[in-house]
Amino acid sequence: MNFLKLESVMKTYKMGGQDIHALDDVSLEIERGEYLAIMGPSGSGKSTMMNILGFLDIPDKGKYYFNDKDTTGMNESELAYARNRSVGFIFQTFNLLPRETALENVELPMIYSGSSRTQRRKTADKVLDMVNLGHRKHHRPNELSGGERQRVAIARALVNNPDIILADEPTGNLDSKTGDEIMLILDKLNKENKTVILVTHDPEIALHARRVIHIRDGKVTNEEFNT
Repeated sequence: MNFLKLESVMKTYKMGGQDIHALDDVSLEIERGEYLAIMGPSGSGKSTMMNILGFLDIPDKGKYYFNDKDTTGMNESELAYARNRSVGFIFQTFNLLPRETALENVELPMIYSGSSRTQRRKTADKVLDMVNLGHRKHHRPNELSGGERQRVAIARALVNNPDIILADEPTGNLDSKTGDEIMLILDKLNKENKTVILVTHDPEIALHARRVIHIRDGKVTNEEFNT
């Protein structure tokens, strides 16, 4: 059984009266527990691929299978449910709510999934401890360093125990030492059988993954395996 599968996926955007093929007949299979990096220059289609894998967007043509289920016919509420339950997102810009504490930011996905306040608080506490940030849980984002903010974002991504972690340039706004610390967390999550998909332009970050696919002009051009 394929965990994630793109089958002849097309995604086209209109820009300046022209059709831009963000994804052009892309097929890809991803196994459960895999550690995959998607690499490519700006505008290559890697973020569009991530958005489709994370139920943020749907293909214009082709199929996306999740656990052997065709998802391309899902409506907005079904996509939102799948996104909340099955995917944890980590972004380069952290995407934290500035007026909420670290704990409250981590709780957010559980609010959308209907968890009780007691359960939210208990689980958010636990995952903040997992990323060594329990002592900073009552601080707001502007009181945290970049690395601490990214740890909050990782905790938020984990709080609903998702099947997939999607990390879009997760070290892009961090210094190299802090970036290394963040990658160690992602490495550990993969060793615990989380499926981790990185979007990156940095070859050193891609070395953490076991498989690297390269995308250019909306097409997968080649793949390689790290030992």
